[in-house]
Amino acid sequence: MNTPVIEVAAAVLLREGSNAGNPACGASSFLLAQRPAGKVYAGYWEFPGGKIEAGESPLHALHRELFEELGIEIEEAHPWLTRVFAYPHATVRLNFFRVTRWKGEPHGREIQSLSWQTGPDLTVGPLLPANAPILRALQLPALYAISNVAGLGREEFLHRLQNALRGGLRLVQVREKNLSRPALRDLSLLVLDLSRAHGAHVLLNSDIELAQEVGADGVHLSSARLAACNARPDMEWCAASCHNAEELRRAAGLGMDFAVLGPVLPTQSHPGAAHLGWAGFAALAAASEIPVFALGGLRGEDMETAWCHGAHGIALLRQAWRGGGS
Repeated sequence: MNTPVIEVAAAVLLREGSNAGNPACGASSFLLAQRPAGKVYAGYWEFPGGKIEAGESPLHALHRELFEELGIEIEEAHPWLTRVFAYPHATVRLNFFRVTRWKGEPHGREIQSLSWQTGPDLTVGPLLPANAPILRALQLPALYAISNVAGLGREEFLHRLQNALRGGLRLVQVREKNLSRPALRDLSLLVLDLSRAHGAHVLLNSDIELAQEVGADGVHLSSARLAACNARPDMEWCAASCHNAEELRRAAGLGMDFAVLGPVLPTQSHPGAAHLGWAGFAALAAASEIPVFALGGLRGEDMETAWCHGAHGIALLRQAWRGGGS
């Protein structure tokens, strides 16, 4: 017998400044609520929200639940992740939203405790199991920059990388298909040195062995490498390039931390190629259990549009290195 799935709207309330001003940086603080006495898993902590009632959209339910539970009125919320989790008593589908603006000060209208947290190491607990993967996703910044030595030359790229890191860039992919392996190794080491001085993470494209050899923070699999992969690479951060729902499901199933999905818009390198469009991107991202970055034909100014369509953020190649100051 199929167990009915309970639809839930859940809010990741991000304090002002967590994603504003500098979208390269990750969230600074988020709100957790403790389940009150009398409820299943009483005493456990979770992201606030509740069941979606018949006839409600997830967003409408979120507005209602946050007013009832926290006494706040949502002003800005973006769809984010969808996770299905089977508890012993029920299977739930959690529709997570990132809430960035609201009216009122959150307070426990159900006499529940609240706590603002700033990272994966919580000062409260235990956390409901279905909420745990969200903590890792919150470590990701909104901007993912892809190297462009091929277009800029090595020295100019490193110069612009340094400027971007000083400006807040915290996630970089080294992707240079035209370099020999020794040259790619040397470049990766230089990028790692610069990035670590600013607390940024570096992923290498597809070459797991080289990523491990140089001590990179992770690896980014091409869609072809994703298809051939049977297990998550043994690295801190793992990502994958995806173009359709099947690849997104495979990335999530293998435990990838995030995916890059595109192309969203026509690109300079493939102007006549098929692209998803924002509606197509949103439809695919809405079902993803892992954060999805939008890629293809985008500029930094498209960040808000990407959020509105369910993206965690945007991945940029040429546009990531504009205004290098040289």
